[in-house]
Amino acid sequence: MIRVCVVDDQTLVRQGIRGLLSLAEDIEVVAEADDGMAALTVIEETTPDVVLLDLRMPRQDGIWTLEALRESGISVPVLVLTTFDDDELVLRALRAGARGYLLKDVTLEQLVGAVRTLASGGTLVQPAITDRLLRAVRSREVPFDSEVTRVEDLTERELEVLRLLASGYANREIAEALFLAEGTVKNHVSSVLLKLGTRDRTRAVLRALHLGLLR
Repeated sequence: MIRVCVVDDQTLVRQGIRGLLSLAEDIEVVAEADDGMAALTVIEETTPDVVLLDLRMPRQDGIWTLEALRESGISVPVLVLTTFDDDELVLRALRAGARGYLLKDVTLEQLVGAVRTLASGGTLVQPAITDRLLRAVRSREVPFDSEVTRVEDLTERELEVLRLLASGYANREIAEALFLAEGTVKNHVSSVLLKLGTRDRTRAVLRALHLGLLR
């Protein structure tokens, strides 16, 4: 069972998400919170597998929450909830450690798929449906984890792995798609992170977008 925490200041939104997720047999909403401070408390108490996080909230917002989770050493996959006019906030959230984002007009299939993707170790940065985010990434200086003056060329196989990472695939799914052993995929992912000078998948995808490696 995938245990989920929903963080949103609007009660109706939280209830709507809870209702949608209740239709999936393998997902359970175990906690709710209406701002970042309350989120920290319930996340520590319930240790969910995935957090769905609104960015725009009064008091402590989504960015504050992500930064507080990181500073507290709480490692939990966070999927931010956003709208198309939140490009700058989405970028800030991804830089702060979010594993992906989801539009608030999401369908049940997309919502459930996103939760499952993050729970299995994947990310949800999908360039195909985020042209505005792609332009925003390319038009800004994106901070990375190490001072890399030149990105090493990725092999064709590493580019294939990178594209699947950008589509939210977990290592097991990448292995199945490319007919590789999961251990081999892990090695490719590690090589991609090293060559791009990033410490995690989300930042690797952001940098790949910034460099034009993902079309």
